[in-house]
Amino acid sequence: MEHGAHGLDLQNALLILGFALVAVLAFRRAGLGATLGYLVAGALLGPQVFALVSGAEEMAVVAELGIVMLLFVVGLELSPARLWRMKSAIFGLGFAQVAACGLAVTATILALTGYTMEAALAIGLPLGLSSTAQVLPMLQSAGRLRTPFGERAFSILLFQDLSIIPLITLVAAMSRNPSAQEGPAGWQLALYAVIAIVGLILAGRLVIRPLFRLIGGLGERELFIVAALFTVIASAFVMQSLGLSAALGAFIAGVMLADTPYRHELEADIEPFRSILLGLFFVSVGMMLDLGAVAERPFFVVGFAILLIAVKAAIIFGLGKLVGMTWRGALALGLLLSQGGEFAFVLYSQAQAALLIAPESASIFGAIVTLSMAATPFLMIATRRIREEPKGEEEERETPSNLGASAVVVGYGRFGQSVSQMLRSAGLSVTAIDRKASQIDIAEEFGSKVYYGDGTRMDLLRQAGGADAQLIMFCIDDTPDPALIRSVHETFPKAQIYVRAYDRRSVIELAGNPARSVVREVFESAIRMAMLALESVGVSETEISRAEAKYRKFDSERMDVQIEAGDIYAAREMTRKQQRAIDAGTDGEPEGAS
Repeated sequence: MEHGAHGLDLQNALLILGFALVAVLAFRRAGLGATLGYLVAGALLGPQVFALVSGAEEMAVVAELGIVMLLFVVGLELSPARLWRMKSAIFGLGFAQVAACGLAVTATILALTGYTMEAALAIGLPLGLSSTAQVLPMLQSAGRLRTPFGERAFSILLFQDLSIIPLITLVAAMSRNPSAQEGPAGWQLALYAVIAIVGLILAGRLVIRPLFRLIGGLGERELFIVAALFTVIASAFVMQSLGLSAALGAFIAGVMLADTPYRHELEADIEPFRSILLGLFFVSVGMMLDLGAVAERPFFVVGFAILLIAVKAAIIFGLGKLVGMTWRGALALGLLLSQGGEFAFVLYSQAQAALLIAPESASIFGAIVTLSMAATPFLMIATRRIREEPKGEEEERETPSNLGASAVVVGYGRFGQSVSQMLRSAGLSVTAIDRKASQIDIAEEFGSKVYYGDGTRMDLLRQAGGADAQLIMFCIDDTPDPALIRSVHETFPKAQIYVRAYDRRSVIELAGNPARSVVREVFESAIRMAMLALESVGVSETEISRAEAKYRKFDSERMDVQIEAGDIYAAREMTRKQQRAIDAGTDGEPEGAS
């Protein structure tokens, strides 16, 4: 039976996802990381092994959106102020790495092969770049992206993305293809880059931020996702249409939105698309691995991959020592960035079109890039004990105010505002979340930073820093579902959970949950008002304290009975008995479910 077009697409999707699922599970269990699993799955699916799926090049074009979204998410974590603080590392350490590694690899190619200078530059300079798509997820999963080590690694990767512009210009300038001379000159590309960056910054402030404010007011999550995807793709398209890095455009858009209240919601909405597309990208890289080229010259391919890793690791190690890193930190940085990167495939295509290198050379060095990427997880595992800093010498992380909230407060109404301000007064760092755009705007008028989103979503809590939080406090009007509280406790076991409850019925519903405390919203204020009233009519302080103690004791006993029975009416007889005591002239409590 013949498959129609739709059936064939579904079959390919089934095979890709199935192989990726099994491979990633196996490599994760072995501690080798997801990237290597995706690469192996792609190699098995590709024409060199089982030939189950074709069209790797077309899939790679689509899957490159994963790199674009990765840079957008990274941009969301870097406010303009923090990025400005990193400028020395970006343009100092980043430039030194790209220049030193690129030229060293070019010299190695000239020494070992018969390539011309132009061909050696077209191959060697791209090999000086590392894999952003591989390194950033490794830093994120290890929790090191916001450390000084992570900042240095990211600074280098960001400059590598910026260097795509001059490298493409260089390839065009060396081109032997007459038709390739029609493109814009290098100074024009640089001018386009500046104009595009300024345009994206203005669009972010004048168009994108008001757009998200409008959508936030409507409360439509699906529309928010559409707007988030539109922002990423539109910013990437602007850069790409000018012959620049699409990922750089997405990164700039992310930075422009990093200081907005919509940062965490954007991260949570984009993350699933980023993960899937980035995985597909590595599957496509594995499918494009030319095992035939490796088989024809196995010693050259494997040997040059080892040489590439050694040269880059040594140079980056030296640069790390020059900027004051410990030898262990410098070694870790060198090994982490020692592989070739995904942009090499793009530049090799440009070099082929410019008639600088033959297709066979592009295949061989593409295989070298892939092997070097596959080697990175093994290198990091093999050198773990050497790279680990001795106790007392661990690198300092950012302060809690920058690294993550000490408390996440969900709901910024009248109750949440008081809770947040009290915590801040005690010196705690607070991330507040609310799903009402109007409430966020009001908070900003009074100088408070509140993020947009539904704080009952687990992915949003994770993006807001739930994994690092000491406290997670639900201050929303509607009492959270008990199942949600249990899920939050299981997902973020380090955080103590506090819940605002509307009344006694809410407390009964939440009985037995792992929250540290459930607080009735009007309980304490009602007691306080009664105490002030008693004081105003001349009741002594001793009598007021005695009345408060008795009321609290009776309320607690009644609540215990109601929770055990799971029924608000279970303590009716206690209330009636208390009322009879009041009528007889002793103490008691009025009825109610407050």
